Amino acid sequence: MSAEKRRMPAWLRYTILRLLLIVVPLAILLIAFGARYWLWWTVASVIIGFSLSYIFLRGPREAMALELAERRGAKPVATGDDAAEDAEIEASAHRETPGAGAN
Repeated sequence: MSAEKRRMPAWLRYTILRLLLIVVPLAILLIAFGARYWLWWTVASVIIGFSLSYIFLRGPREAMALELAERRGAKPVATGDDAAEDAEIEASAHRETPGAGAN
């Protein structure tokens, strides 16, 4: 099996790293200050985790976005209904006159 097939998907790697950046601060806060205010520590750890992931996980976030864009690009996006809707919008735009409400 090649190394490419055994490689973890970028979305899974990014998700695991983000969860770790939430769980580790939560564990530290619970150990340091006790579980009495667990809800506040949870909210604080989510804020800390989101902040840290924004600062430190730029590479994995961009790799995930690239992987998802490549996967999305492989599939057709437009459907047959989209062309009919576009034609109807263009036709209605041509029917309206620009100065119809002016006297």
